[in-house]
Amino acid sequence: MSNTPMAASPLTRAVLEIDEYASGLGWDQPARLFALVDTARLRTQEPGLAHQLGLEDEQATTGLTPVEQDEIPAGKPLDEFLGTIAWPDAVVGCALTVERLMLPPSAEASVPECLSGKKLTQWVASHPDRQEVRMTVGVLRDGTRDSALRLREKDASTEVLTGAGLVPGLADALSATFAD
Repeated sequence: MSNTPMAASPLTRAVLEIDEYASGLGWDQPARLFALVDTARLRTQEPGLAHQLGLEDEQATTGLTPVEQDEIPAGKPLDEFLGTIAWPDAVVGCALTVERLMLPPSAEASVPECLSGKKLTQWVASHPDRQEVRMTVGVLRDGTRDSALRLREKDASTEVLTGAGLVPGLADALSATFAD
């Protein structure tokens, strides 16, 4: 991808590639799940699929190819859905992109203690300091993690934050899809 740093790790490049793809679809999109496969292995073992994905001309360097999975069922909580996933051995990692509302740390102290579920969601949605954010989180079987965060109000590839520990709960849930 044009905005992906070449010096970044293969996982960081894959996460940023997925973020850029999601950005091109616009906001207010459903969550999207991706299998991450080793690009060189894909080219060797599945040349037809590699051709379909436009990978035959890619450099022979190490890299990961994101392969979007079927749509996540509407109405099913994300954590329940992730609990049903098992990956074949050819999948070396997975990634998820999802949009959420977030509050700055300063606002979290004012959350009423009696709220939960839908009422808490409504309270956050009406809070004046709320931020819409797209989170793209990727994990590998070996436990490596990376994330990209994009705020709706700063929707530019130069404003994307990256880091391994930005969304630990989601990274944990994705890592659990590889547990035996």
